[in-house]
Amino acid sequence: MSNVVVIGSQWGDEGKGKIVDWLSARADVVCRFQGGHNAGHTLVIDGVTYKLSLLPSGVVRQGKQSIIGNGVVIDPWALMEEIERVTAAGVDIGPHNLMVAENAALILPVHRAVDMAREAARGAKKIGTTGRGIGPAYEDKVARRAIRVCDLMDPASLEGRVDELLIHHNALLTGLGVETFERAALMKELEAISVKLAPYAGVVWKELEKIRHQNKRVLFEGAQGVMLDVDHGTYPFVTSSNTVPGQAASGTGVGPRSVGYVLGITKAYTTRVGSGPFPSELTDEVGERLGERGREFGVVTGRKRRCGWFDAALVRQSVKLGGMDGIAFTKLDVLDGFEELKICTGYEIDGRKYDYLPASTGMQARAKPIYETMEGWSESTFGARSWADLPATAIKYIRRVEELIETPVALLSTSPERDDTILVRDPFDG
Repeated sequence: MSNVVVIGSQWGDEGKGKIVDWLSARADVVCRFQGGHNAGHTLVIDGVTYKLSLLPSGVVRQGKQSIIGNGVVIDPWALMEEIERVTAAGVDIGPHNLMVAENAALILPVHRAVDMAREAARGAKKIGTTGRGIGPAYEDKVARRAIRVCDLMDPASLEGRVDELLIHHNALLTGLGVETFERAALMKELEAISVKLAPYAGVVWKELEKIRHQNKRVLFEGAQGVMLDVDHGTYPFVTSSNTVPGQAASGTGVGPRSVGYVLGITKAYTTRVGSGPFPSELTDEVGERLGERGREFGVVTGRKRRCGWFDAALVRQSVKLGGMDGIAFTKLDVLDGFEELKICTGYEIDGRKYDYLPASTGMQARAKPIYETMEGWSESTFGARSWADLPATAIKYIRRVEELIETPVALLSTSPERDDTILVRDPFDG
């Protein structure tokens, strides 16, 4: 039996939460390996909606072991609030079934302040961050001044680490004309939250090694999508971490062979939140219709998502970058009722055709989509649970997508409900 890593194949918001929750029924452990609480997953289970940001989506499966790996940057106050909120909804969460990597870096109030101040200073050139401090926290991690979960349990050295962190950030905040932070106040906040976080802290790499020897199935869960990867995405309009499946290994402490089957979550059309290039974006009534039908608003921020036709060239690029074995195709029902559908198969940039999106920011901004038109369908695909329930033209659309992205559909999701899923191939079978 194989482990499975789940990643987004576009710019995030592809419906990973529902797919991870569905797959977690087949897994023993669900492990989050990157990102922060700037991304959210919505799960609809028996009519109850759960909105998660830091907690692995499998946590709503009662008794399912969940892990937050070292590749995640953790806002401990946000994590505790989320645990309390989800527990109040009837989900059993505690140190007995949730472990947080002791070497994970923390997001502090100063990171949020810096994030928002810099975005405000950029004005019209803002990146479009959520203002939750994720970028500054990752910067501190790379600069070797981050405060980690384990540092909270070491008061003797914590004060010195806070001093080093504030020397850097207070100078920046002063330059931006924003109020600075006092060491004593921040120390008091850290001392209070450490008491709540300490019971969850653990040695994740060692726990996963034990799990490997027990031949248990692990579901590795990522956030955002490949095109938001800090190295391979539409830089600089990206997140601050690696979102590709290779991060599942380094973000949890397992060997690369432990990752297993790579499943890319892929929406039947394309969306993006925030600024940045989007060749197949639709700013007309069709784009509005996709947004309304797909309820395209961010789980965390509530921001309206930009919508457009399916970009096969973009997904194919993600497939190659991520080594995807198959995709989970989501939100097909949003396309119900369209007389015709378009698929972006490549780009035209400065008179030249490309079958991929070049790395140059300027070229990405000038990319014009090359479309292929297909017949739509009038019948409903909502809630379909077998291929026999799908219109012939919908199946034709799916098959054409498979051809263009050069990857098969392993799962097909037809509604937010957990059981409205068509299984073509079980990823855990490898």
